[in-house]
Amino acid sequence: MNTLTIQQVNSAIMHQEWTNDQLNSMIAAVKFARGQLGRQTVRELRHGISVRFVDRSGRYITGTVLECKIKNVIVECGRTRYRVPASMLEVV
Repeated sequence: MNTLTIQQVNSAIMHQEWTNDQLNSMIAAVKFARGQLGRQTVRELRHGISVRFVDRSGRYITGTVLECKIKNVIVECGRTRYRVPASMLEVV
């Protein structure tokens, strides 16, 4: 099997001519993979585990898991609570 780097994949997407149906198929595949990653992360998390994520300004925020929902996790960081998509979390 020929393995492509992420740069090669990005270049192929940006520089080739694709139909709308082909682009929609690629988008669906990425959404599926992101969902699988989130579900796997939720299975690994439990109340009290330390996690980190990147906020909108690009900074790492570290906190403790309070509650795991289907797709999101409630993370407590000091006095602040964040509802974070599970696919964005890393166990510390």
